Amino acid sequence: MFYLIAFIFGSIWGSFSNVCIHRIPDDISVVTGRSHCPFCKAQIKWHDNIPLFSYLFLNARCRHCSTKIDIKYFLVELVSAISFVVIFHFFGVSLTTLLFFVLSISFVIIFFIDFKHFIIPNELTYPLMIIGLLKSFDPNLDTTLFPNLVNSLAGGFFGYAIIWLIIFTYKKIRNKEGMGLGDAKLLSAIGFWFGWMSIPFIIFFSSIAALISVIPDLITNKKKLSSQIPFGPFIIIGTLIFLFSNDYIKIFLS
Repeated sequence: MFYLIAFIFGSIWGSFSNVCIHRIPDDISVVTGRSHCPFCKAQIKWHDNIPLFSYLFLNARCRHCSTKIDIKYFLVELVSAISFVVIFHFFGVSLTTLLFFVLSISFVIIFFIDFKHFIIPNELTYPLMIIGLLKSFDPNLDTTLFPNLVNSLAGGFFGYAIIWLIIFTYKKIRNKEGMGLGDAKLLSAIGFWFGWMSIPFIIFFSSIAALISVIPDLITNKKKLSSQIPFGPFIIIGTLIFLFSNDYIKIFLS
């Protein structure tokens, strides 16, 4: 029953994530205004806006204009629902679960916005920084996952500084921007959450994931090494790899 509640709760927040993904890049409020079809502009009734089920029931088409609904909406809700179930499975009813719920939804929104628009909104990174720092004041949180206050502060500074240094160096050498400060803010937020020791691993895993993703396009000459790619999604992938490898990393460092 609790797993089902987590799945439903996650899908609902996934539906809200879709609103954020669609509206934040256009600077539209995510709390006011009814959802509508982006093609015919018809308002979406509540029974056509049930997470996951409405997409399947409508056969992935708008009820009014029959335009095909982007599968992205379904994937966002599904990923959010599954992530909530996985988090609940590992941490049960706890503050850690709530924190990871917040982080997972933020990651989903950032992933899809940056993937399409090449931006990482401050509306998400700044709150993540604040939450990452404030949670360090709770002595009851799992210290194998979350760092103490000093480590958290160091992580926030290190995460921002390393991306800023890459941007500065690349601009000096190539006289153009190589990355954005949105990436620096995201990595800073992650540093606040997981401490400075997480940053080298996340940078490494992120870079490998990014390289693997562009190799096919490099081979077919669709992209060059200087081509712009959204790095935020790969920072998120690197963070997930770090979290799932956390126990092994600690054993290696001990």
